[in-house]
Amino acid sequence: MIEAAVSTPTESGAVLDRLRKTLAGVIRGKPEAIDLLLVGALSGGHVLIEDVPGVGKTTLAKSFARALDLDFARVQFTPDLLPSDILGTHTLHPREGTLSFQRGPIFVNVLLADEINRASPRTQSALLEAMSEEQVTIDGTTMKLPSPFLVLATQNPVDFQGTYPLPEAQLDRFVLRLSVGYPAEADELEMLFDRKERDPLAAVHPVATRAELITIIGAVRHVRVEERVARYMRRIVQATRDHADVALGVSPRGTLILYRACQARAFLEGKSYVTPDDVQHLASSVLGHRIMVTERARYGGRGAASVLEEVIKATSVPL
Repeated sequence: MIEAAVSTPTESGAVLDRLRKTLAGVIRGKPEAIDLLLVGALSGGHVLIEDVPGVGKTTLAKSFARALDLDFARVQFTPDLLPSDILGTHTLHPREGTLSFQRGPIFVNVLLADEINRASPRTQSALLEAMSEEQVTIDGTTMKLPSPFLVLATQNPVDFQGTYPLPEAQLDRFVLRLSVGYPAEADELEMLFDRKERDPLAAVHPVATRAELITIIGAVRHVRVEERVARYMRRIVQATRDHADVALGVSPRGTLILYRACQARAFLEGKSYVTPDDVQHLASSVLGHRIMVTERARYGGRGAASVLEEVIKATSVPL
């Protein structure tokens, strides 16, 4: 296991290449999904993985945590799940007459919130403070969470029976939303033979450390963003607020997160500065779940994706 933190862009690039290669060995033919997950992690945020069952959402989360040697916990969200099941609770010891705090599964580096929309709003809200401030408050006591702290949440976009849609305030805490999608024929056949005798996930070993990840996250913040590119982001965001088919546009938090995500993508691509191409590439993934279209647009078959596509085409690109 590697112990030293990376110190140069070249070393950081080598770490990210190893990480990409490791994840690609488990999730076949999905480099775009892998890169989006890394963008979310490197920007210091959380990722919502929305797709049908069986395409590798859980496997992607587990392999990511193993490859970085991070503490990992999986919580299956159900309607009867309580906030204390995630955060932890105080336990009474009658003989000693004392209370001790039993930490919940949230005290890890990577929390997989599986089928997050099946839990009640009360339980979903237990994650808000953790996702925003990397801390939890229990019985008046505030406790810091491990660093880095990343929530990978999954939900099925097809099955809505017995679910509670995520409120806009919680959706706004996710850096981006990604979909793994079905594999191509060649990749699916390769997957069958890969799993003939063993599970590739079992062969995933750490290729980097928590310290290296923290160092890279810090380096991402130094990626240059010129004012004209920042203004380009702002024009796209403002256009979502002014659009006739949008009932709720992108928040200022969304603007900041788009800025951070573009820095992360530029760093991932080996660049020291953000380009308009980075903004266009990430706009749908970062802004799509922050937009609420009007009922008229929804009934007409218009969604956030089509609105964003229209906005990006109409917004002038800085030279």
